[in-house]
Amino acid sequence: MATVHQLSRQDARRVAVRAQLLTADRPDDVLEVVRHLTFVQLDPTRYVAPSADLVLWSRLGSSYDVGELRDLLDTQALIDHHQLARPAEDLALYRAEMTRWPGPEPLRPWQEDVRGWVEANDGCRRDVLELLRGDGPLPASEIPDTCEVAWPSSGWNNDKNIKMLLAHMVERGEVARAGRGGRSGREVLWDLAERIYPDDPVPSPEDAATERDRRRLRSLGIARATSAKMPSEPHDVGSAGEPAVVEGVKGTWRVDPVWLDTAFAGRAALLSPLDRLVADRKRLTEVFEAEYYLEMYKPASQRRWGYWALPVLWGDRLVGKLDVVADREAGELRVDATHQDEPWSAACVDGVRREVDDLAGWLGLAPVVLG
Repeated sequence: MATVHQLSRQDARRVAVRAQLLTADRPDDVLEVVRHLTFVQLDPTRYVAPSADLVLWSRLGSSYDVGELRDLLDTQALIDHHQLARPAEDLALYRAEMTRWPGPEPLRPWQEDVRGWVEANDGCRRDVLELLRGDGPLPASEIPDTCEVAWPSSGWNNDKNIKMLLAHMVERGEVARAGRGGRSGREVLWDLAERIYPDDPVPSPEDAATERDRRRLRSLGIARATSAKMPSEPHDVGSAGEPAVVEGVKGTWRVDPVWLDTAFAGRAALLSPLDRLVADRKRLTEVFEAEYYLEMYKPASQRRWGYWALPVLWGDRLVGKLDVVADREAGELRVDATHQDEPWSAACVDGVRREVDDLAGWLGLAPVVLG
């Protein structure tokens, strides 16, 4: 029977911070960082900087060149899969699920409906494949809609047949994102998946799920075996790692023992609102005893911290948020408000200010602290 690790909250926090490469011992290679994290989210919001770039800057510091991420995507060392930049060699772990689209038996009613809709539009699906084979990559706006049955939705995706068909063709392993272009230069380009994904052996869906769990736990350090279903990357890790309990927290956890019993040297870090360290809100509350959520979709009058407030890490604690905006017209990185969740020591204040200065310099802006 496996030993159950007994961890304090501080132990658990340090495991998580080590695993997310946020200690004083900074990494120095963009591709290796993404390989370890397993992905970076390609969110386009540039209120400060795109999230993927913020995540990489938080780890690598001002030596990080945003051109490196673009080059890795252009050369397909990283693949844009569901707006997550993943290492190309990991795609086989996701292609495994594609082999049993629309899901394992027995299918749920909505999966039956999806399969039926795609089958009803098989002619359009074949048209898309033929067009991409000859003229791809192409944006969706240049793909004719020859669907015979409209997408059955009264909401956001009503009659967006090509958009929905492409989404399901991604899940079937037939098409893939191939960068951005089109008339605006910002449209998603689509191409045949066989031109994008490496031709690596595809494991069974069961083996692939086990390996994804193992890699996810290596990047998180500590996580629950099961959790609520998430729209993109899960927070849970199945049976990966070893069991652990955290003092003062109910239930059991899974921990990657590689992050236990090693020296810890913390630092200040400013995080993207989409950073994996803060993405699991339940773990954030239980282990870090902190609160955070993205407020960009709230009316300004209802925001507590700011539109794109950056969580502040000091050592192994999340100690506040900075309401920051990159005002490129004024040439300023402006800190409109500083929210301290607990009183900051002089060392913490100095460390955070250095990170603000570093972020400003990296963006080519002048730091301005108003609050």
